[in-house]
Amino acid sequence: MEPTRAQRRQIFILTWLTYGSYYLCRRPFAISKAAISRQLGLDERALALIDTGYLIAYAAGMFAAGLVCDRTGARRLLGVGMLGVALASVWFGLGSTTAEFAIAFTVQGLLQATGWPGVVKAMTAMYEPGNRGTVMGWWATCYQVGGIVATYLATWLLAHLGWRYTFFVPAVFTAAIGVAVYLLLWEAPSAPPTERHAASMKLVKEPLVWFLGAAYFCVKLIRYCIVFWLPYFYTKSLHYSDARAGYSSISFEVGGVVGAILSGRLFDKTGKGRGWMIVVLAVMHGACALVYPRVAPLGEAWAFGGMVVIGFVLFGPDALVSSVAAQDLGGAEAAGTAAGFINGLGSVGAILQGAVTAYVARRFGWDAMFYVFSGLSIVAALAVVPYAVAAQRGR
Repeated sequence: MEPTRAQRRQIFILTWLTYGSYYLCRRPFAISKAAISRQLGLDERALALIDTGYLIAYAAGMFAAGLVCDRTGARRLLGVGMLGVALASVWFGLGSTTAEFAIAFTVQGLLQATGWPGVVKAMTAMYEPGNRGTVMGWWATCYQVGGIVATYLATWLLAHLGWRYTFFVPAVFTAAIGVAVYLLLWEAPSAPPTERHAASMKLVKEPLVWFLGAAYFCVKLIRYCIVFWLPYFYTKSLHYSDARAGYSSISFEVGGVVGAILSGRLFDKTGKGRGWMIVVLAVMHGACALVYPRVAPLGEAWAFGGMVVIGFVLFGPDALVSSVAAQDLGGAEAAGTAAGFINGLGSVGAILQGAVTAYVARRFGWDAMFYVFSGLSIVAALAVVPYAVAAQRGR
């Protein structure tokens, strides 16, 4: 049964709000790291440990959530997952030790994994492949705009109410959206469970899924390094205040909004050459990452503008690999599995962000992180090549 225009609109808006809301509870720790470190005496290794626990749980949960989503549907997975995320955020805000923070953030990571497979699954059956890139390009702004709103909200709460409220207040919003999703999200009729299971198992053996997962491993490692540590970088390397660092860090996602929209449109326009467009964007990001350490110290406008450009060229490959390419490979029956596996493999890369950042920054300085990003971008570009070749051949 084809969805009506009203149903398409409802699904677009509700899933957009849903995934953006996940960020409200995901972002506060990155914004509050410096304040928590000062007040409670946590060093960079402790902060990295907390991040790593979250990301291990997130990666493991992603593989499972994709399979569960294709069996049970997006509505129940997302509704229950969002309520759990809200409770875990409150739990973190009540903590005072490294162990308490690590446990609460690990639980949140497991529950955050319900988000991406669920929303990608819900969106897959809504639009035809020919305009999927354009639609998903606009839709993928949910996690850039969500990140911007989450950053501003957390920064304001940190400056006016203290770091604990950066976890309490977003939990209320996330829980409210979770209830709305559980009650209102429309889902298209699906194939019988046996057919969905067979499609999911077949997809897991598809080499292109693993190549795209390898590319996303690199892309997500970069993105999470920037998201988790950019405010800290601005504080430590450029000597910004906590509030100034928090507000300046939205530059990454400001560029990402435009990058996702334009890359989605180009994805559809280039047709069989769509995979090569992802390759070009990844190479461009590698070049921009080499330049940024020389640009950022020139002034706040240069640091902000340079990070906008980095966000622009990174979020295009990020959005296309993790959503549109996953939908192309998985189809209506196994889109959740495809999104879960690609994002899960990417999240394995994200697990390393804490250890990589702590090691490189301590031994070689913060500027060296951007040289690491450049190398990872080239590896990601190479990993997308098999998908680009397959798309050109009409697969």
